[in-house]
Amino acid sequence: MKKEIKVHNKSDKPDNIVKNENEIIEKSLGIERELPIFLKDFFIFLKNNVLPTTRLSYLSDIKFFCQYLINETDITNAKELNSISTEDFNRIDSRVINRFIGDFCSRYHVEKGDVIYVFENHNRSLARKQSSLSVLFKYLYRDKVLDKNITDGFNPIKLPKAGSREIKRLDDYEVKRMIDSVSRGEGLTDKEKEYWKKTQLRDTAIIILFVTYGLRLYELHQLNISSFNFVRGEFKIFRKRGKEVVMPLNKSVEKVVTDYIHSERPSNDLLTSENKDALFLSLQKKRMTERAIRILVKKYTSVAMGTVRALGYSPHKLRATAATSLIEQGNSIYDVQNLLDHENITTTQLYAAHKKNLKRELVKNFEWLDEFEK
Repeated sequence: MKKEIKVHNKSDKPDNIVKNENEIIEKSLGIERELPIFLKDFFIFLKNNVLPTTRLSYLSDIKFFCQYLINETDITNAKELNSISTEDFNRIDSRVINRFIGDFCSRYHVEKGDVIYVFENHNRSLARKQSSLSVLFKYLYRDKVLDKNITDGFNPIKLPKAGSREIKRLDDYEVKRMIDSVSRGEGLTDKEKEYWKKTQLRDTAIIILFVTYGLRLYELHQLNISSFNFVRGEFKIFRKRGKEVVMPLNKSVEKVVTDYIHSERPSNDLLTSENKDALFLSLQKKRMTERAIRILVKKYTSVAMGTVRALGYSPHKLRATAATSLIEQGNSIYDVQNLLDHENITTTQLYAAHKKNLKRELVKNFEWLDEFEK
């Protein structure tokens, strides 16, 4: 039976954030125990030099590569991941990596019971896997575990140029339609309305927070009652690298959050100790999962765009919506960068340069039929 992990929190971070960070660390340690022992120093390097989430991603990619070595190549005779040797790794050359990334990872199958799942990775995902292996092999060469540096032979992966992709976001009129949907139930099916009647105020607060501040999904998910100080007109979030940030409350956000807390959220005497401080609760009186929030956003954005639920937008698209709307209102890109926590100003500049309706504006006064000429 899996034992419950309890964290003795001596920091000023909320318990839920410390627990979430610890869960990521535990997952990383679990993968490390499966991998070859000669990677021990590399594990220490990752622990001290990258974010916990990045560490977990690197380790997951490396585990997947080691499984590939066992199942798909004759480089090793090992049956278990931790039995792969340094001699096996020294037999790996750049061609092995290029075949793994360019051929195997681009499309592979996984059998689970009677079902065969087909996975496809596009260039961004392939580039991330290649980056994980590049960091690993460079470290092992530097640490003299490997005889040569094979990373110079890795095939380049072409990625879209910055700004070349269409930025997906809602127009202002779609945001208003989404708010009408979440606050009045417009555009919802009869079954969806049954749930909406029980979660109307919660859903409204979630949507308004997303489109006002451009919060990341995990930033909204981890919000607590204690995150908010209504007297001072502010609330606290924790961002990447555990950075604590105080955000100002505007009147709209203060109203929807307090309405939810006072009129819809279950009282604390009905909640377990773990959920008493959680802001957004499910109908089961537990902190909403990130998956549940993502489904909620897809539902209301699909109504706003007049499309099916499956084509609704993710919370990240609401982050893009907030960024472009703030810039279009004349705010400085540096102020928007600070609000959204973009590490690089070029990220914010993408939203500043983006004009979704530019093509429409170009052609709307360029009519060839007399009846449409102005």
